[in-house]
Amino acid sequence: NLKVSPSQQKVEDKKKKEKDWTCPDSSIFPLEVWIPDPDEVWRSAEIIKDYKEGDKSLQLKLEDETLYEYPIDPPGSELPFLRNPDILVGQNDLTGLSYLHEPAVLHNLKVRFLESNHIYTYCGIVLVAINPFEQLPIYGQDVIYAYSGQNMGDMDPHIFAVAEEAYRQMARDEKNQSIIVSGESGAGKTVSAKYAMRFFATVGGSASETNIEAKVLASSPIMEAFGNAKTTRNDNSSRFGKYIQIGFDKRYHIIGANMRTYLLEKSRVVFQAEDERNYHIFYQLCASSSLPEFKDLGLTCAEDFFYTSQGGDMSIDGVDDADDFEKTRHAFTLLGVKESHQMTIFRIIAAILHLGNLKIQGERDGEVCSVSSEDEHLSSFCSLLGVEHSQMQHWLCHRKLVTTAETYVKSMSLHQVVNARNALAKLIYAQLFNWIVQHVNQALHTTVKQHSFIGVLDIYGFETFEVNSFEQFCINYANEKLQQQFNSHVFKLEQEEYMKEEIPWTLIDFYDNQPCIDLIEAKLGILDLLDEECKMPKGTDQNWAQKLYDRHSASQHFQKPRMSNTSFIVLHFADKVEYQSEGFLEKNRDTVYEEQINILKASQVKGMVADLFQEDKDAVPATPGAKRTPRINVRSAKPAFKAANKEHRKTVGHQFRNSLQLLMETLNATSPHYVRCIKPNDEKIPFKFDPKRAVQQLRACGVLETIRISAAGFPSRWSYPDFFNRYSVLMNKRDLSKSDTKQICQTLLKDLIKDPDKFQFGRTKIFFRAGQVAYLEKLRADKFRAATIMIQKTVRGWLQRARYQRLRRATLALQRHTRGHLARRWHLRRTRAAIILQKQYRMLRMRRAFLRVRSATLTIQAFARGMFVRRIYRQVHPQEGLCMQKEPLCLLLRCVCCGGADVCEALRIEARSAQHLKKLNIGMENKVVQLQRKVDEQNKENKLLNEQLSMLTSAHSSEVEKLKKELQQYQQTQQGDGKQLLSLQEEMEQLRMELERAHSEREVLEDSHGKERDLLRKVHEFARNTVEENMQMKKELEEERSRYQNLVKEYASLEQRYDNLRDEITIFKQTPGHRRNPSNQSSLESDSNNPSICTSEIGDTEDVIQQVEEIGMEKAAMDMTLFLKLQKRVRELELERKKLQAQLEKKEQETQADNEAEIPEIGGVVKGSPGKRQELESENKKLKNDLNELRKAIADHATQNNSSNDVQDGYNLLLNQLKLANEELEVRKEEVLILRSQIMKAAHKTEDWGYLNEDGELGLAYQGLKQVARLLEAQLQDQRREHEEEMEALKNQVDLMQEELEKQQQAFLQTLQLSPEVQVEFGLQQEITRLTNENLDLKELLEKLEKNEKKLKKQLKIYMKKVQDFEVPVERRSHERSMQVAVQRKEKDFQGMLEYYKEDEPLLIRNLITDLKPQAVSATVPCLPAYILYMCIRHADYINDDQKVHSLLTSTINGVKKVLKKHQDDFEMTSFWLANTCRLLHCLKQYSGEECFMTQNTAKQNEHCLKNFDLTEYRQVLGHLSIQIYQQLINIAEGILQPMIVSAVLENESIQGLSIVKLVGYRKYSSNAGDSSYSLDEMIRQLNTFHSIMCDQGLDPEIIQQVFKQLFYMINAIALNNLLLRKDVCSWSTGMQLRFNISQLEEWLHGKNLQQSGAAQTLEPLIQAAQLLQLKKKTSEDAEAICSLCTSLTTQQIVKILNLYTPVNEFEERVTVAFIRNIQVNLKGCQLEGTNDISVVLVASVLNQC
Repeated sequence: NLKVSPSQQKVEDKKKKEKDWTCPDSSIFPLEVWIPDPDEVWRSAEIIKDYKEGDKSLQLKLEDETLYEYPIDPPGSELPFLRNPDILVGQNDLTGLSYLHEPAVLHNLKVRFLESNHIYTYCGIVLVAINPFEQLPIYGQDVIYAYSGQNMGDMDPHIFAVAEEAYRQMARDEKNQSIIVSGESGAGKTVSAKYAMRFFATVGGSASETNIEAKVLASSPIMEAFGNAKTTRNDNSSRFGKYIQIGFDKRYHIIGANMRTYLLEKSRVVFQAEDERNYHIFYQLCASSSLPEFKDLGLTCAEDFFYTSQGGDMSIDGVDDADDFEKTRHAFTLLGVKESHQMTIFRIIAAILHLGNLKIQGERDGEVCSVSSEDEHLSSFCSLLGVEHSQMQHWLCHRKLVTTAETYVKSMSLHQVVNARNALAKLIYAQLFNWIVQHVNQALHTTVKQHSFIGVLDIYGFETFEVNSFEQFCINYANEKLQQQFNSHVFKLEQEEYMKEEIPWTLIDFYDNQPCIDLIEAKLGILDLLDEECKMPKGTDQNWAQKLYDRHSASQHFQKPRMSNTSFIVLHFADKVEYQSEGFLEKNRDTVYEEQINILKASQVKGMVADLFQEDKDAVPATPGAKRTPRINVRSAKPAFKAANKEHRKTVGHQFRNSLQLLMETLNATSPHYVRCIKPNDEKIPFKFDPKRAVQQLRACGVLETIRISAAGFPSRWSYPDFFNRYSVLMNKRDLSKSDTKQICQTLLKDLIKDPDKFQFGRTKIFFRAGQVAYLEKLRADKFRAATIMIQKTVRGWLQRARYQRLRRATLALQRHTRGHLARRWHLRRTRAAIILQKQYRMLRMRRAFLRVRSATLTIQAFARGMFVRRIYRQVHPQEGLCMQKEPLCLLLRCVCCGGADVCEALRIEARSAQHLKKLNIGMENKVVQLQRKVDEQNKENKLLNEQLSMLTSAHSSEVEKLKKELQQYQQTQQGDGKQLLSLQEEMEQLRMELERAHSEREVLEDSHGKERDLLRKVHEFARNTVEENMQMKKELEEERSRYQNLVKEYASLEQRYDNLRDEITIFKQTPGHRRNPSNQSSLESDSNNPSICTSEIGDTEDVIQQVEEIGMEKAAMDMTLFLKLQKRVRELELERKKLQAQLEKKEQETQADNEAEIPEIGGVVKGSPGKRQELESENKKLKNDLNELRKAIADHATQNNSSNDVQDGYNLLLNQLKLANEELEVRKEEVLILRSQIMKAAHKTEDWGYLNEDGELGLAYQGLKQVARLLEAQLQDQRREHEEEMEALKNQVDLMQEELEKQQQAFLQTLQLSPEVQVEFGLQQEITRLTNENLDLKELLEKLEKNEKKLKKQLKIYMKKVQDFEVPVERRSHERSMQVAVQRKEKDFQGMLEYYKEDEPLLIRNLITDLKPQAVSATVPCLPAYILYMCIRHADYINDDQKVHSLLTSTINGVKKVLKKHQDDFEMTSFWLANTCRLLHCLKQYSGEECFMTQNTAKQNEHCLKNFDLTEYRQVLGHLSIQIYQQLINIAEGILQPMIVSAVLENESIQGLSIVKLVGYRKYSSNAGDSSYSLDEMIRQLNTFHSIMCDQGLDPEIIQQVFKQLFYMINAIALNNLLLRKDVCSWSTGMQLRFNISQLEEWLHGKNLQQSGAAQTLEPLIQAAQLLQLKKKTSEDAEAICSLCTSLTTQQIVKILNLYTPVNEFEERVTVAFIRNIQVNLKGCQLEGTNDISVVLVASVLNQC
């Protein structure tokens, strides 16, 4: 590949900018560019006029709206850089920007740092870290667990992401890794390296108990105390470089570490610039000088010592030196440094301080010097180091000159003495520093073989000051080497990516700094000439500088300053630096006089001071621990530089070059990861960004070089699915119908971008040149904008049309209603006028008619009244009539005479007035009202009487009809009753005949029963004779059996020894063995139906096995040869056993044949007896059938007729006969029982029925008879109980019938007092009621009899089966079994205890705990092992055996722990034993006998309480065990769910169409083939599995609720942590998707009835985070809504989400800084710190909750 120079690089950049300007998107307006600015470095501007080729200037508008003309006319002028679209600004990866150049990088870092407070940003493989100058809460354990296991591109940039990437690559590729942290002083290198080591210590914790990760972290405070100091740029600047190798084993646990240091700044010990300090340890020791153990050091405050007071500032803000000193001492103790060594270290530090305060007195103008012998600091120095006072006083001011002839002692000048003192102080401190590093390495060293390691390099960055000396030269030389390695690695990765994707590529040009490195380290280079000048006796810095001018003046990387002859300039990759040659030779020589060293070697301080100055045989003193750490087999690409000549002591430059060469070899042998630290400002102000300082460091640390290499090729890379999802809107329907996504993308790009050089198609990705993604984003935005305009146009048109239609409809409605109103008003007016006219006209007509009628009526009334009055008057007073006629005439005449026409008119008006009429008619009205009231009352009474009359008439007619009908029915029933009575009498006669037949059959049954009893007596006699005859045969059989048992015992012992050997082999293979349970064997024998002759033998074998188990497996161990011999012997014994068994069987057959020949007759009798028994059973069956038929007939007749006394008497007679039959049956049953008991007594007299004869027929028959008798007895008891119940029921029925009869008699007496018709009706009603009730009762009786019939049939079947089984030979019983048969079965209450033998306890534990699988007891009662164990404990308590209780509980607890340890990852097994442990604990509490539990129990439960022991301590142990099992269950469930949560909750697309598109610029850097995506349904199915397992195993509901509450808390924690650490998921679409997924989880909780567990409440922070992503974020009202809604989120979380919120497209707006400030102000008043604190939710705390 081609190497380019800086000048060539500028030319290439210019060409690239011209290409950017000529790209297809150069015509996009408004177009923004970057122009240089003296203050801000780069400034944004907008082009307001189209640029055309040949224009001499650009018309720009700045951000402050001012116009600016940018000249491009001069030949040297360049086109400005184009600015990226706003959607790309703030990306977490700089290489994802469309335009890659310096202003874009600077602006992106500035936006992330200031607006979002993000200090980390990716730049390809480099992590750029900006020092915030304040402590951020992003380094806790929760964040470590959040980044653990995640891909590098999945989460926000972080130092933990780089550390996780290194850890995963080490585990995946099995290759060593390195993390290179670089940057200038104050940029945060040490802190970044410390956090990386903290991550490794947390994630890769040591598997052993050595706590090696804590020691690795403890080395940091020690190295900071002895190697860090305050500078003008940093309060905790590392003044040395270190490379820490953290070793891992094959399981990738930390096993040790090793540290290498580079170029300690020794000059700081004796000199500090203004506002700087010496190393921290000096000030820490002075701050703690008042402690009692430091009284002898003679220390005071730091201001009193010359070596600590030169900088002027003795303290650091926010730092407590005394507290830090305690941390340093604690770290020493943790690393195993002895207390005596610690005191010696502090004595040496104090001695250096006293050495700096020596008062040197000059004489003769400073040519001769001396130190006073009374100098207290000299005395303190000598006493602290244990050296001779007089010798040190002498050799501090003198030196020895050795020649070939003699030796001279020469006095030194004042300047030489001061330099010698300072050199001695630097040497002591440097040797002490190396000793500390060596002992730290010893503490971190391990004997375990190292499988791989991760190295963390914390080394100084490129430095340039006003005065640059030897230290800056070495530092910049090291950075040149690291930059070369960095460039090569980045270039290599780029080309590997192209080759892997199989795209054509050309060699990428990049700047190579090899010439500059050759200038420094090549032969006759700067270091070589420096070493050569140091060898000269009179070599000076000026001579060395002159040699450099002469040798390297022609080099392009070397320059000579114009105004100096002692300085030189080196053109480094980052900048050109001018070095002052003064002091180079002295610092390179690092001369200390040998006499002073010899005095220190003779120190009286044992063990340490003298060891510091022993000769170091290692070639590199800076790596004292290299011998104890494993070497890395690497080979350099170039041979190591040899020393120019052998000399007495190697120079500092030579040592540094060798150590640097070793470091580069190590880095080249590993996979490097880069962290570049940036210092944003020199004032150390939090979150202040100085563009000038940032650009200087970006250029120096190689970030821009990475950008340039990426920009030279194809910087933008998209996978085919992501590209399809993002730009599918640009495709047509025809292309989208294709199934091949890759082909669709290729077709689209060929249509959109005409230049094929602008993109390349790889195997899995599409590669774009710079600017092409911005062009595609422009096309996509245009497409969206056109679609938006179309949608807006359509929607606005629709809205306007809808508005117009609404207005039109409203107008028409108004018109319609108005016109109707007007029409109605006009019509109403006409109607009202017509009505008025009609009214007036009609009124007039009616009035006229009324007046005519009225006048005529008045006239008629007047004449009529007058006529009637005169007539009456004449009748009363016939003489006065004439006078009465005269008076009115007189009055009329007087009125006429008086001329009172007016008076007459007034009288006439008064007579016509209403008032006058009222007065006249008031009495008449009252009378009319009274009469009307009376008429109304009479009408009402009349109406009521009519209604009553009609009701009575209807009731009377209905009653008459009813009585007629009843009379007819009664006449009909009387005729039917006569017929029924005749039929019942006939049936009664039939029943009497059947009863007589039953009596005769019963007599036959009694005769057959007597014969059977005689037969059984004969059988008993035969058995007795058989016992006597077979005694001799029994003895012979016992002798054979004893011999056989001896053989079996011998075989069992040998078999046991064979089992022991086999167990030993299985133990060696670490596989558990299994043995058969003797109790299972015995149970199988007892339940088998085939005779076995090996019962005792197997029992003996099991005893032998048990004895061997008690002796132990250790005593049974044998060598292999003995095992083979025993195996051969076992085969031989097995053959012998088979032969003996065959002989024994043969003898038994012969004996059986003899017995059969001797007793043929008795055998015939025995064989004939089953036939007779069968006849008896058949007769019994027949009798029972007859009895059932009789009962049925009785029930039928009873239902048909119960009206006459004859039928009632017949029914009672039948009942009596049935009772007598039952009594007779009971007598027969008792006789059978007596017979059975006699047979059993005779059986007890014989010793063993199993060995009466060889075939065992009689003994088996006897055993069968006993079983049949026992069954018959139980059945007879059941029948007796049923018969008694039936008799009681019949008695109750008789009582009821008597009561009813009495009632009927009373009712009959009452009816006699009634009329005949009523008596007939009442009698009919009573008879109908009685018949109905009797019918119902008879139906119930019939149902009962049918049930009894079914029962009897079943019993009969059982009897027949038993009789048939009686003929089959019964198995021979053991003695214990015969004892069990003799016991009669009784109903009893079980006591809830299980008895077991003490020696069976291991078997019990093994079968119930160790070897038990949950599937084996899944179909039984839940928690069955717990109940069994408690019943065993109850029995041990019952017998008062404390040792048994203690042993059983201890074995149970240990067994459960063993099982859980074996199944650490088995959820089902863990849940099973959690349920059983809790159940056992509940049983021990419930039945402990304590009052608090007894009050909740029933009386029966209290009877089962423990009586003798208090198991409170065991309950506590079981409680702790339950908590441990619960925690293990939670850990297993979390381990299963944790990989699913992020993918299922945050990334799963549950809502179709709402595609979660990865934002532009987000790329994954590690391709992990094992990564898998989980859907929400899969996670819910896993939760269903957990729930079903716990429910099936009977786990307490409260525990199940707590488990899911904790699991949902973890889901919330992990999802929220990832949301807070990932910018690509902080969008509106993700919030919608997240809310839907949470609702699915809530529905699942509701479906499982877990809503009361509080699990849904744990999701509240995640719900609020999803809502926060969906809310508007513009106005102050939106801010208030967010504050009121997000009550479960802290201020930091809300601000973090708002900072991470990124629009998916340009139509969304970013959250402004002002809005975030408004949120902070609102939250500050309403949300206290710590309220509802689920701050970045701690995943680690979840694991510790219960």
